Amino acid sequence: MEKQIKPTGKSTKRAHGPSGSWEPVENWYRKSVGEEGHYYHQHVVLPGVMKLLDLNSEKSPSLLDIACGQGVLARRLPKNVEYTGIDIAPSLIKAAQSLDKNSNHHYFVYDVMKPFSLDKTNFTHAAIVLAIQNMENPEPVFINAAKHLAKGGRLVIAMNHPCFRIPRQSSWKVDEVQKVQYRRIDCYSTPLKVPIQAHPGQGGKSVVTWSYHYPLELYVKWLMHSGFVIELIEEWHSDKSSEGRAAKMENKSRLEFPLFMAIRARLL
Repeated sequence: MEKQIKPTGKSTKRAHGPSGSWEPVENWYRKSVGEEGHYYHQHVVLPGVMKLLDLNSEKSPSLLDIACGQGVLARRLPKNVEYTGIDIAPSLIKAAQSLDKNSNHHYFVYDVMKPFSLDKTNFTHAAIVLAIQNMENPEPVFINAAKHLAKGGRLVIAMNHPCFRIPRQSSWKVDEVQKVQYRRIDCYSTPLKVPIQAHPGQGGKSVVTWSYHYPLELYVKWLMHSGFVIELIEEWHSDKSSEGRAAKMENKSRLEFPLFMAIRARLL
């Protein structure tokens, strides 16, 4: 049964196009992420994804990159990996193709929340990198991944941590008595649809895209229903370090509350 999503916050101008598409804000998104990814892409997320994929475990590795954006993961791969990237935003696919000179890489425009068919249905690996939280209905995405993976194939999902990074429902606070920085969580179990302003400084003129929050329990159920078994869950912390009077408190809390969560699942 489909879970009801509770909208939170208000917006004045919504992004047009299919739910989960970055096309209306692709220029902002492309500049924000950059050709090699933003700071956490480069220092935390992509190294973690590559480790979990463990591409060298296969003689002829092949990877399906779901919601690939402008192909940031593709440019981290060994040259021998057969790669296919798919995304709903034509502009992002065009950017990926222009940046990628590997003839073994292929890109397609698809809505990953709807059924699609690729000629190849035996990928050894699939990845969804910092994208699942922008998809209103993740279960069909996992079903599509299962459809195109070989039996025993691995799926790696990297996401903003579903407990500690909930837009508008989580924040840093300081307990002045105990001298500790802590994470305040105002909502976790309720699925949410949260508007995200691409240019918050523009007020009502800013185009809005959406972030979707679901508790970990639902991701586990959706993966199970799609034919996957979870092998591993990792939680990734910020590698940054503070300076100044609050450095000790901030650095401690940074190690206590992870920014990202990763799931590695295997197709049965």
